[in-house]
Amino acid sequence: MPKKRQLSREEKLALRLEFANLARRGQLRLPQAIRQMRNCLGLTQAEFADRFGLTRIQLIALERGRANPTLETLEKICKPFGFVVGFVAREKHSAPDRAEGR
Repeated sequence: MPKKRQLSREEKLALRLEFANLARRGQLRLPQAIRQMRNCLGLTQAEFADRFGLTRIQLIALERGRANPTLETLEKICKPFGFVVGFVAREKHSAPDRAEGR
């Protein structure tokens, strides 16, 4: 498998800022988040899998949403980004005020 082009420091920073903004807004789902984490680090699937103790097949399944990682795996993957595994509340859309409907 061909090696990914090495990202510049500025490119990595821009990718991480974009990723952090998506996470902050609650717009990430697990498969997308894992793929973006890997891209932010500038790693191929094989390199990312090796770094986090996964097989490439496991990583592919995670990135496609066909597998669920263990808590230990999530914690290892999230650590470089300062994320912690836990409950994330969904932002509620504002519902019409019941008093207005009278």
